[in-house]
Amino acid sequence: MPGSSIGQRLVLTSFGESHGRAIGAILDGCPAGLELEEKDIQKMLDQRKPGQNLISTQRKEGDVVEIVSGVFRGYTTGSPITMLIWNSDQKSKDYDNLKTKLRPGHSDYPAMVKYNQFNDHRGGGRFSGRLTATHVMGGAIARKLLKVAAKIETNSFTSQIGKIKMEKKFNEKMITSIYKNEVRCPEIKTAKLMRENILNAKKKGDSLGGIIESITTNVPVGLGEPIFSSLESDLSKAMFSIPSVKGVEFGSGFAGSELQGSENNDLYTIKKGKIITKTNNSGGILGGISNGMPITMRIAFKPASSIAQKQSTIDIKTKKETILQVKGRHDPCVVPRAPPVVDALVALTIADHALISGIIKPVL
Repeated sequence: MPGSSIGQRLVLTSFGESHGRAIGAILDGCPAGLELEEKDIQKMLDQRKPGQNLISTQRKEGDVVEIVSGVFRGYTTGSPITMLIWNSDQKSKDYDNLKTKLRPGHSDYPAMVKYNQFNDHRGGGRFSGRLTATHVMGGAIARKLLKVAAKIETNSFTSQIGKIKMEKKFNEKMITSIYKNEVRCPEIKTAKLMRENILNAKKKGDSLGGIIESITTNVPVGLGEPIFSSLESDLSKAMFSIPSVKGVEFGSGFAGSELQGSENNDLYTIKKGKIITKTNNSGGILGGISNGMPITMRIAFKPASSIAQKQSTIDIKTKKETILQVKGRHDPCVVPRAPPVVDALVALTIADHALISGIIKPVL
């Protein structure tokens, strides 16, 4: 499938299907000399996989990563890093009734047409959210590279589920609270309400969407290659590579369209000899280039399409309307599993641009 790779200097290639033997990733362009072992990647994978709770899918995959190339004696060699996760808990029979019936909200119909029905439909195949584990494999390495080589850090969290929103503005003290609850919201009181909201939707056989916020700090001035490889362009492309993402905004985003220039402009000042802006409505990017302020993003996820309610659809074999009830194990809300995926793709994009700009060298 074309389109399975992302990046220019740091290139991630994703492979596999939801119900195939394995899924995996190849990361090419990682500098030699980065201390790396499987536990560095496993930590982020454990944050992404479903927990044994009521708000996520009951598919029980260990998501245990194996590094099969590119690491020797505990350090990256500069050659492609190949990583594998073996699938072990597929229930393909749950998808037998989907060979001809189109699931509302899914990629089934356009994929069937594009690939003349040779695509693997089980569990969504190549289009499954399970493939986000391959993003995390590569992103975990990029995240460590950024921290070690440039002290750049990315933290993403759930800020909204359905209509339930965080009340306070995120600050650094909240970072340690992100993974202390099932919904990945650093505001504990709000996290409880979000969980209740998801469970209420699940009881009705329905699902919810939400918003992930991402903040990247210590980004140097000058990352980005205008016009078509601007930092915003590449970050947006990466975010829209995540299943269910339907919107991305930076800084003041869409709300900025309601402001006047005098309100939205970020005024410059000097703090400890460093040029900064008093506000950050630009989201840390101007003209497609990082300006040294934190890169702030909001990523909107649609409600999960696989729901337990009966829905009308089309049987492509009979060309008639029919009723479909999706079986299988599905998330009533995909948002709580998304923060590490967002972290991964933000890190991959920024590390790629750091290599292009020379801030990170090919050999550490």
